[in-house]
Amino acid sequence: MFKGILITKDDAGYRASCQEIDESVLQEGDVTVRVEWSTLNYKDGLAMTGKAPVVRRFPMVPGIDFAGTVIESGNPRWKAGDRVLLNGWGVGETHCGGLAQVARVKSEWLVALPEDFTARQAMAIGTAGYTAMLCVMALEKHGLKPTDGAILVTGANGGVGSVAIALLAKLGYSIIASTGRMDDAEHLKALGAAEVIDRNELASPGKPLGRERWVGVIDTVGSHTLANACAMTRYNGAVAACGLAQGMDFPSTVMPFILRGISLYGIDSVMAPLSVREAAWQRLARDIDLTKLAALTREIGLAEAIAVAAELLEGKVRGRVVVDVNR
Repeated sequence: MFKGILITKDDAGYRASCQEIDESVLQEGDVTVRVEWSTLNYKDGLAMTGKAPVVRRFPMVPGIDFAGTVIESGNPRWKAGDRVLLNGWGVGETHCGGLAQVARVKSEWLVALPEDFTARQAMAIGTAGYTAMLCVMALEKHGLKPTDGAILVTGANGGVGSVAIALLAKLGYSIIASTGRMDDAEHLKALGAAEVIDRNELASPGKPLGRERWVGVIDTVGSHTLANACAMTRYNGAVAACGLAQGMDFPSTVMPFILRGISLYGIDSVMAPLSVREAAWQRLARDIDLTKLAALTREIGLAEAIAVAAELLEGKVRGRVVVDVNR
């Protein structure tokens, strides 16, 4: 038995609770990990509240991220005592995840915990920060440089947005942060934003083409925000789309693509191959500012995770949340 969050669905309804879990709940896997830290992402909020059909198997331990130590391995790639982390792969959705003291997973899903990070720091980054790094890498692969112009980051107070700002700032980019919480403008500037704009400037239907305001975009919002971000991207610019907080629709036109030659990159962190994951974590070890990471991170215990997950969906959570699964 071990402590964790368990989601169930039956005649009594859909519910998540913090409880003692029998090991028989865990699915098959060739590596068992003693989890030390997990984290909360938007998808975890959806899973624990049931506000979207994220969970597709019951009972389910949520948590798309975890970091800890290998207890037992049936694969020579890993041995007891190895420090590992996991992001995505359907964990917390179709396979029991990281918001518990023990996880059993497939060996190919694991990445070695970089020596530069503690397990807590790795979860302060989590899928949100790893996704932010994938977005930055996409913009760099497109050829964008700090001297080319500003980068827009939407959903700037969220996990992906906050880490993206910190990463871009350390790399020398000028950043325009879009947020619905203008009271947090000074916090975003402390992370590295040069300018903060109200999300309402982008959230409503706009023109097919607007004034060119930025050369690159990291968008976590989707819908009209993404459409307007594209419409105001400079010639030959690039947009990295990784989220749908406003909606999964994309009410745009081909105008920005055929008249300004911009590129739209879809960023998937869930099923990305191991080589991409390892490259992203190597970059994070090099480029993340740990002081800024600490400033945007909040720590909670496992029993608090369900309530904080609801706050996250309500837009009341700033930055990153790490979960100590042992308290």
